[in-house]
Amino acid sequence: MSSSSTSLEQQLVIFTLSNESYGVDIAKVSGIERMHEVTRVPRTPEFVQGVINLRGRVIPVVHLRRLFNLPEGDVTKETRIVVVDIGGQPIGIQVDEVTEVLTIATDSIDPASAVITSADSDYLLGIAKLDDKLVILLDLEKVLSVNQTSQLSKVTSRDSKEVPNTVEVNTSEQEVEAFTDSGAVAEFEEELSQELESPAKPKTKAKKSKNTKKASSK
Repeated sequence: MSSSSTSLEQQLVIFTLSNESYGVDIAKVSGIERMHEVTRVPRTPEFVQGVINLRGRVIPVVHLRRLFNLPEGDVTKETRIVVVDIGGQPIGIQVDEVTEVLTIATDSIDPASAVITSADSDYLLGIAKLDDKLVILLDLEKVLSVNQTSQLSKVTSRDSKEVPNTVEVNTSEQEVEAFTDSGAVAEFEEELSQELESPAKPKTKAKKSKNTKKASSK
């Protein structure tokens, strides 16, 4: 693909919140984790769900529904923590579901309407028009204010030994790195598709071998 065509496309990780689709720049995403127990931290802002110990590093988890003043919602098997980079700091954002990775043409993106934007909603980059839905594009650098990012930095100052390690409950997308590399993106798309489309296989009882049956009959 030529550099001119690449500049007219954008790769996004798509997730849902309260039945609406949102997209973030794939270059800002460093991993996707299954939802699991999050360690609560006293005296933290309401939008902070808690912290997780991700391979020895304490990462704050932002409850995006609360931050956006959406209904609380239930945690389901589809709930995910998307690890993103905001201002050079790794932060987990709790979302309802990660659905896909998309490459969209920039001319399919409309600027956010003046009706829905205001001084405190400049994190809305625009709205992408797809065949079956609209996707709200977020600027992660502006989702959290400077003050809120500073508050998260203080949350992560606690010792990682105080937070249970969650490395064993990562999804199949763990260690997703270098998303801007086309090969890594293709591999991530394949792994995500397999998780979304392949139901868990039921456990089956081990069959006894014929030799075992003969030995038992003697």
